[in-house]
Amino acid sequence: QVRLVESGGGLVQSGGSLRLSCAASGFTVSSDAMSWYRQAPGKERELVATISRSSHMTNYADSVKGRFTISRDNAKNTMYLQMNRLKPEDTAVYYCYAHLRNWWGQGTQVTVSS
Repeated sequence: QVRLVESGGGLVQSGGSLRLSCAASGFTVSSDAMSWYRQAPGKERELVATISRSSHMTNYADSVKGRFTISRDNAKNTMYLQMNRLKPEDTAVYYCYAHLRNWWGQGTQVTVSS
């Protein structure tokens, strides 16, 4: 059974860093394109970053370019989102998503205080 479990969220001050993890089971992360999305209160879910199956291609929302880095560790079957220079507007629930399997994780809360 496919499962995605996010972790690493929390409360951080503006300018700080967090690393989110998305541990997969039931499939191998290297077999799928995967993304991070986020949803702030009262707003629609938005795409943050995507990594291709080969990991050769990554894409980022303009709002996070230069601050966030998406990656994965195939040996650990885990995807990551390194978030640096965090801003209050990054506050949201962050979700990982497996494209081919159309599967979401349960989300992890990130709160950035000013």
